[in-house]
Amino acid sequence: MTAAPKQDPLETLRVRIEVPRGGLVKWGADGEVDYVSPLPCPFNYGSVPDRLAPDGDPADALVLGPRLARGASLSVRAVAIVRFLDNGQRDDKLVCVPADQVGAPRAIELWRVRAFFALYAAVKGALRRVRGRRGPTRYQGLQAATRVSDTP
Repeated sequence: MTAAPKQDPLETLRVRIEVPRGGLVKWGADGEVDYVSPLPCPFNYGSVPDRLAPDGDPADALVLGPRLARGASLSVRAVAIVRFLDNGQRDDKLVCVPADQVGAPRAIELWRVRAFFALYAAVKGALRRVRGRRGPTRYQGLQAATRVSDTP
């Protein structure tokens, strides 16, 4: 008796890159600048156009690996989820790898994701407080994505 081949439980998603790895400018879907970062983005950042997040915007996604061009669209697999609270609302982000990548991301890549979002939450939360906004902003951890229902 042979074992069935192991299947990836997550479907392939299509991500559109908005901020290439190393980029400083985040462009909105309307073509306007959303923000300019003081630090380069440590990964490719974009969205899943056909999947809405709880805030009504397309689900946020980051793609590990080499720099991709802004506007690039590619097939990915979600391997983890950044659990994030922004202004008191759930704002999770999918952590993805190109669909043709074999194996799991390296541990150092996932460590960088954790470190980035912990710092990002602290800075964004402090800015919100300075501006008199009350809703909490915090990084709530990195969770393995094992099923489609795990993803935003």
